[in-house]
Amino acid sequence: MSTPSPSPSAAPRRPTMTDVAREADVSLKTVSRVVNGVSTVDPEMAERVRAAVVRLGFRRNNMARDLRTQSTSATVGLLIEDLANPFYAGIAAAAAQCALENDTLLITASSEEDAERERRLLLQMCERRVDGLLVVPAGSTADHVYLRAEIDMGTPAVFLDRPPTNLRADTVLIDNAAGARSAIEHLTARGHERIGVVSDWLSIHPMVERLSAAETALERAGLPYRPDLIRYGLHTVRDTEAAVERMLTGPQPPTALFALNNRLTLGVLGALNRLGGEAGAGGPGSAVEVVGFDDFETAALMAHPLTVVSYDARAIGRIGAELLFRRIAGDKSRPQTVVIPTTLVEHGAARPGAGR
Repeated sequence: MSTPSPSPSAAPRRPTMTDVAREADVSLKTVSRVVNGVSTVDPEMAERVRAAVVRLGFRRNNMARDLRTQSTSATVGLLIEDLANPFYAGIAAAAAQCALENDTLLITASSEEDAERERRLLLQMCERRVDGLLVVPAGSTADHVYLRAEIDMGTPAVFLDRPPTNLRADTVLIDNAAGARSAIEHLTARGHERIGVVSDWLSIHPMVERLSAAETALERAGLPYRPDLIRYGLHTVRDTEAAVERMLTGPQPPTALFALNNRLTLGVLGALNRLGGEAGAGGPGSAVEVVGFDDFETAALMAHPLTVVSYDARAIGRIGAELLFRRIAGDKSRPQTVVIPTTLVEHGAARPGAGR
């Protein structure tokens, strides 16, 4: 038994427990007991209910008793990687301000770069009837096709910093390729030929774009591919410090380093400091020039001069939230992609290029 198909002009709606009861050919009370985990339901009937729940895409409304009589919950969900990271904190702050201006509460959670955790958290937010979702995807292993039904039933989603997989939706991205290209061009213009590049996991979309653009820029500058000067899979400051120390103490150490995000930049600077890379210390890192992707508050205070690929991180959260609230208000236009430009910013006194 199945529910009647809606007419072509009718908007999709979320299935109710009544729909599940009809689909499973059981009473509404039986559905309620199964959904709420009552263990005394006949196993065969319980299995029919669970199968109907999966077929219809039913999600329990955990907030039903608390919602206002209006059709919205006045909440939106934001899923990011790590709220402690200044990059994500800036996005969250801007999104929260936009939500406040729209009399809406922002609920924030962290995926910790785990695709299954991301899926679980987003579906839990949908169960709580959020009016929309702001999502920083958890790496390239995430497949967002599961959100298609939620979007069709009226919960729009906007993706930030990374595009969705197998789903068309509004997206706000950084111009990763242009930023990485400008970093390498800055270093080659200053005479560097041995440029080390350190990257996070290549399952993270911006890392792939930045590393690819950096390698292309090196090739265009006539510099040969040097696998000994490329390090990826570095997700922590400590891992980055260890990798950079090995590069700098090798037989042909780099004269410049490009770190592909702010956490990696801190690892690079930590390694240089330990190797005597502070100004005037004279250690193996003292003449190494550093460019990092992502600006951060204390960048100008670093002992080692630092150039950063900067952009307006808060704009990602603000523009993403504005797109989301337009969708919530009924905007049915085609999904769009907004690209945030980057610029190079030099912090501290620039040293002469180290040359060859």
